Amino acid sequence: MPTFTPTSPRALAGLVADTLDDLPGRRVVAVDGADAAQPVELARQIVEVLADRGRSAAVVSVHDFVRPASLRMEYGRDDEWSYRTAWFDYEAIEREIVTSMRTEGRWLPALWDEDLDRSARAAIRAAQADLVLVLAGPMLLGRGLEFDLSVRLELSDQAALRLTPTDQQWTLPALRDHTAENPEAATWTVRWDHPDRAALRS
Repeated sequence: MPTFTPTSPRALAGLVADTLDDLPGRRVVAVDGADAAQPVELARQIVEVLADRGRSAAVVSVHDFVRPASLRMEYGRDDEWSYRTAWFDYEAIEREIVTSMRTEGRWLPALWDEDLDRSARAAIRAAQADLVLVLAGPMLLGRGLEFDLSVRLELSDQAALRLTPTDQQWTLPALRDHTAENPEAATWTVRWDHPDRAALRS
């Protein structure tokens, strides 16, 4: 039977940073969560804590690695299967971030501008020897991506419905089904219905 320990976004960021203290070199961390859980915000807090400790770190949003609208919306703007399989370019994340940073010492901060629907035209960056990249966004786990550490932000069905804008609620079944069918264990799993009253599963 799992047990839960109260935590907060800042405390969780500190926990991740503490663990990274024992993991020198270039590292990739995932913050997996629906947009409603605001995974990018937690990723920013992790980067802030790391920066305060003198570690190089940066956030990468999964939404900067979407596919072009012609592919994302080939079967309509609210097709659940497309959201799971065609919306985000996880292969590019593997190629341009996870593998490239580790093998070539460089990484791409963004691939596609979701709002303008065109190339992000981002320049490839050199990876410092101690760089931590914190990838944040939905459905990162269960994709075969090799992360050094991972955080899963869990929302109950009720919280997901409450926090997700009406025009995006069509994504909720896709998010739920992906997690159910790809139960890859995270380093830390956190109940995130109320981030100020979060609970760390152990």
